[in-house]
Amino acid sequence: MTDPILERLTRLYPRSIDLGLDRIERLLAEIGSPHKKLPPVVHVAGTNGKGSLVAYLRAMSEAAGYRVHVYTSPHLVHFNERIRVAGRLIENHELDAIMTECEEVNAGKPITFFEITTVAALLAFARIPADLAILEVGMGGRRDTTNVVDPTLSAITPIGYDHTGFLGDRLESIAGEKAGILKHAVPAVIGRQREVSAEVIAAEAAKLAVPLFRMGREWQMTPSTSGFRYESDLLGLDLPAPALAGAHQLDNAATAVACIERLRAARFDIGDKAIRSGLKSVEWPARLQRLTRGPLVEALPPGCELWLDGGHNEDCGLALGRMASDWAKEPAPLPLFLVFAMQTTKDASGFLRPLSRHALAARAVPFPEGHAAYTPVEACTKAAEVGLDCVPVNDIGAALEDLLATQPAPMRILICGSLYLAGTVLARNG
Repeated sequence: MTDPILERLTRLYPRSIDLGLDRIERLLAEIGSPHKKLPPVVHVAGTNGKGSLVAYLRAMSEAAGYRVHVYTSPHLVHFNERIRVAGRLIENHELDAIMTECEEVNAGKPITFFEITTVAALLAFARIPADLAILEVGMGGRRDTTNVVDPTLSAITPIGYDHTGFLGDRLESIAGEKAGILKHAVPAVIGRQREVSAEVIAAEAAKLAVPLFRMGREWQMTPSTSGFRYESDLLGLDLPAPALAGAHQLDNAATAVACIERLRAARFDIGDKAIRSGLKSVEWPARLQRLTRGPLVEALPPGCELWLDGGHNEDCGLALGRMASDWAKEPAPLPLFLVFAMQTTKDASGFLRPLSRHALAARAVPFPEGHAAYTPVEACTKAAEVGLDCVPVNDIGAALEDLLATQPAPMRILICGSLYLAGTVLARNG
């Protein structure tokens, strides 16, 4: 099924990345400065866990009865997933009308895909009443298109190596870009960080008089048998495990609770009951998601499991490796096999290395069209570098068929390596 909005956007605007704020600031001014007419904003940057943090914040805020705008990227299946207005995905006709308005005002001047879609989102958010807006940074922070807002709260999730061609190949430079979302005297919640990233964030915060609320300093997260304990100077909560799988989700969930604590200080009435409800009801596809129905699942013999994750960098590989280690401790663990594809801009070996200790073999599939990516043969070479046996195949269906033909069932299959691949899998699986 084609996405008419996406087809229109990709036909009219380049997908190339050109970080900077000049173009979007010009268009925002010409269209009436919608970014200055938003409800209170939470601005979220980081390398890993941004989308999960946004999902937890939305679930908790909506459980408390608030109407929430959300802007995230990329989408998985339909472009509309990026823009959620007052609790619902934006409708095609609404998005089409707003895009037409943006195009007419822009009048053919240079603008990128992400810039004009961000303007469209901000325009929708300014016109539809809501209580809170949550904006996810696209790339970096300082020069990211979303960095035009005046937030009530900033948040930075764990920083790692990603988009090094744009943000630099040193953690200090990447952290400096992420810390660029900090605003003068605006509180900032900081998730778990490597020491060097924490130092860069603290230095930037000191320049701007930013009150920092840091994991391991101003607040703590301790795993428990039933979930985790969140604790700060003013709040202590024993909370259930979040609905999203993986030990790393405890960090993301706790960071969301820290954000809620800061929002409470800004007079948002989000109670403990809403926090617990949000943790249990949160949904965020393709983040260690077990697929339980659909044609891909139905093609597997009884007892097999099919999992999907969009992670694509070394830290994501480590998180998946920890999950694989937990799977291996089950009373009757299923043998693990990977199906993956990756862009050439990602460190494929770094991503696969933690998984290679647990997976018996892998199948490499073609990457969705329109992206610079490894061919299945090249991807298998990367797998071989970390000692993982790999076979190139033509598509996801062929990968599953080949595994079933060559390996004894039941088995656990993890499809991973890219959110773009995850999107095609979700679309194919209905």
